[in-house]
Order: sequence, then C-alpha cells, then structure tokens
Amino acid sequence: MIKKIILFIIFIVVAYFFISKYNNHNLKKAISACVIAQTRTSDTADIEKAQKFCEEKIKKQRKIK
Repeated sequence: MIKKIILFIIFIVVAYFFISKYNNHNLKKAISACVIAQTRTSDTADIEKAQKFCEEKIKKQRKIK
C-alpha cells in the first residue's frame, strides 16, 4: 500500500514538472505559424507588427475558450 502511495506521489511530481516545462509550447507554435502567415499575406513584411498582432489575437482566443 505504501509503495503505491510513493509511486503516485512520484508520478504527480513528474507530471507537474512536464506541465510546467511545456506549458507554453503550443502557444509559441501558434504564434510563429500566425506570424509566418501574416508576413506571407501582407504587402509589407513587418515581423514585429505581425508578432504583436498574433500574440494579442491568440491570447484573446485562449481566454475566451
């Protein structure tokens, strides 16, 4: 019984580590894909403006869901 409890605690610690380490991975991927799409479809290839626009848009969508 104690062995199961110890293994469960170790699992929780490892899961917390992975969640904290890879928390923003999908956000960064979505922002970079949006920036690429914005720079390709825009007449002016201003990366800084595209990145700010994408960050605001994606973070707003994440709060809604």
